Amino acid sequence: MAASIAVIGATGSVGREILMILAEQELAEAADIVALASDRSVGQEASFGEDDELIVRSLKEFDFAGIQYAFFAIDAAETKPYALKAAAAGAMVIDCSPAFRLEPGVPLIVPEVNAAALSGAKKKIVANPSPLAIMIAAVVQPLHAAAHAKRAVVTAMQPVSGLGRSAMDELFNQTRAVFVNDPLKPEHFTKQIAFNVIPHVGDIQKDGETTEEATLAGEARKLIHPDFALTATCVRVPVFIGQSATVTIEFENALSVEAAREHLKRSGITVIDHRADEGYVTPVEVAGDDPVFVSRVREDKSVPHGLTLWCATDNLRKGAALNAVQIFEALQKKKKTH
Repeated sequence: MAASIAVIGATGSVGREILMILAEQELAEAADIVALASDRSVGQEASFGEDDELIVRSLKEFDFAGIQYAFFAIDAAETKPYALKAAAAGAMVIDCSPAFRLEPGVPLIVPEVNAAALSGAKKKIVANPSPLAIMIAAVVQPLHAAAHAKRAVVTAMQPVSGLGRSAMDELFNQTRAVFVNDPLKPEHFTKQIAFNVIPHVGDIQKDGETTEEATLAGEARKLIHPDFALTATCVRVPVFIGQSATVTIEFENALSVEAAREHLKRSGITVIDHRADEGYVTPVEVAGDDPVFVSRVREDKSVPHGLTLWCATDNLRKGAALNAVQIFEALQKKKKTH
């Protein structure tokens, strides 16, 4: 059987997770998939399930004719020309990079939030939101449907895996260096990341926001509502996998803590919220799990109708690869109904 799915960036963190999830959920067979990457990775093996290994081929040399779905998990600069090439050859592109997220005519999709927007795919490209936007949208949307969310203030704690394997290695090496009293040399981060937090994710713009913070606000408007206002502070923390955030939401209408918990549960959010020691989730506990978790739901007494909550999810699974695979499933379902 000729390959009908391409995974671009198959040796990277997100690409490996996409292959793992496709195999776990039995959504494809090894014969259906081609693994692609840059020339430096050509010839390497990429695992597909427990038994199959795919030989990585060159993205530069690949002809996308016959490919039905192409998952892109490489950086934005590399993505754009190859994604357009794949789409022109007839493939439906599911892009995990920032390349198309805010582009008009390209749906930005969290399936449980706005799967209906897939009908607006004019360029055979669907954008997978940023890990942070996926988590925020999954939490805010069911509450917005209940009480009309007007504004959110977000403080996001983002793990080093968002920058890839080499950034994870830097955290590991710096942590070890602290214990043996070796000099620390920041490479991927502007300051020491071990035993520290850095309020700087993305590039700092003239207005003081970072690109990550500004883009999150744009993604939230596209995912939740055009008038939804969001301001964020994004902080890189010494965590390998698992993102988290405090989210304070102001609503048009009243919404109790108890009702908010029920709306979240019904939407598929895992609520672990006990007002006691250990009655909440942390990033280390959500790594490797699929759901978005919410804890510490409480009233924000500074506004008439406000709630504050804590949320966390695995940034490589629901925050990236799993959401991309769920988009793939939604596209297949849509195709069957037409």
